[in-house]
Amino acid sequence: MTKEAGTTISSEKTARRSLVEAQAAAEDRLQSGRQGAERAVLVVVEFTGERRKLTSAARMARKAAAVSSAASGLDGNIAGRIPAEPQTAGLDFEAALAEFQELVRSAGAEVMETLVQRRPRPDPATLVGQGKLEEIEGVLAATNADLVLFDHDLTPSQLRNLEAKLPCRVIDRTQLILDIFARHARTREGQLQVELAQLEYQLPRLAGRGKTMSQLGGGIGTRGPGETQLETDRRKINLRIDHVKEQLESVRRIRRQQRQRREAVPVPVVALVGYTNAGKSTLFNALTEAGVLESSRMFATLDPKLRQLQLPSRRKVLLSDTVGFIRNLPHTLVTSFRATLEEVERAELLLHVRDASSPMMDEQKLQVERVLSELDVAKKPVIEVLNKIDLISLDDPIPMGAPGSIAVSGLEKIGLDHLLAAIDAALVADPLIEMKFRLPQSEGAVIAALEAGAIVKEKSFEGNLAYLTAKGPTSLLTRFRRFQERA
Repeated sequence: MTKEAGTTISSEKTARRSLVEAQAAAEDRLQSGRQGAERAVLVVVEFTGERRKLTSAARMARKAAAVSSAASGLDGNIAGRIPAEPQTAGLDFEAALAEFQELVRSAGAEVMETLVQRRPRPDPATLVGQGKLEEIEGVLAATNADLVLFDHDLTPSQLRNLEAKLPCRVIDRTQLILDIFARHARTREGQLQVELAQLEYQLPRLAGRGKTMSQLGGGIGTRGPGETQLETDRRKINLRIDHVKEQLESVRRIRRQQRQRREAVPVPVVALVGYTNAGKSTLFNALTEAGVLESSRMFATLDPKLRQLQLPSRRKVLLSDTVGFIRNLPHTLVTSFRATLEEVERAELLLHVRDASSPMMDEQKLQVERVLSELDVAKKPVIEVLNKIDLISLDDPIPMGAPGSIAVSGLEKIGLDHLLAAIDAALVADPLIEMKFRLPQSEGAVIAALEAGAIVKEKSFEGNLAYLTAKGPTSLLTRFRRFQERA
């Protein structure tokens, strides 16, 4: 292929991708216009004390790499391949800022202004300094914004102090993610899981407001029935949490029953995991033609989806699409969504889908592995899938993943054959075997079952007998062991 032809193909792909993104953006604008998008001021805080710790660790790593290189006599400048500290910190911060802005847009808000503060450590009272707080007040007055969004988790006391000083609602990162989850939950199970996470987030943040929430006093007119409004609200929330947990337990019970029926006929489960917006649903559709929602917005998939997938060996597996992970994913979400993530826990193989076009590939991988460790599934077999290679320029190399990683494009359906072959080779629960069969031609149902579920390499007929050599899953071939040809 000539360079001009390659450039033309790349331009066509870029144009198609731009058209899809433009349609999604137009749909979002139309929906926001219908619903009246809220105007938001974003506040992003970078703690330079933490960055100094990181860069100090990077200097130590650079020194260790240089010593190792000198000791082993390796050619090449290892230190030169390690990015400079300021560039790494700047890249991480800019990518994190862009991710937060995308989160806000996914929640349906309009970004009016983004304020950034760099400080050594957080202010225990308001997270940001007094000067920045006054600047936020000025921006709110100028933009007539409805809410302030912090790209950081706020303690209950910080949240109370900020709401007392600012003339609008204050929302932190966890509450923003919960709102997006609530928007995208479609099934009863997903809605229950979002509600549980919201209640557990809300419980420690109940605050006294005025006399109705104050402690009971001892003077005339202050004696009451013995329970304050604050205590009443806490009790109601705890009762609701218990009720939601009972309902989720019934969901898990139904799932266990469904899983037991599936396990009666052994079909391996392969689960897609990865960072949010890595293209898992697009890849899921490309492999299974399921037609699930594909969106460039974050957390578009909340409810688990299972579809049957036939591999090159004609072995059948169940492919599961799961919720995406994100930097600083709140622990309450991981625990609340255990019912959804049970398919990941039960899966025989994980496909870690990574966005090959993202400048934050390595950090995103660490965040996903951290959540997988919380789920106690970090030791499961994993195939890394480098998705969205159609967004990489022809002049740029495809980023390197772990050994055995597969480069694909779910949108353009590139590299799917290699991925299916890799899945086939990685499954060990129902391994492929080869058997020779000798059976009467009257056993047409057996012959049809072998041809449908295995690869028939040789087939011949002598008289009323049929001779077959088939390669397929052990569970299928051993079912017809009585017809096995003896050596």
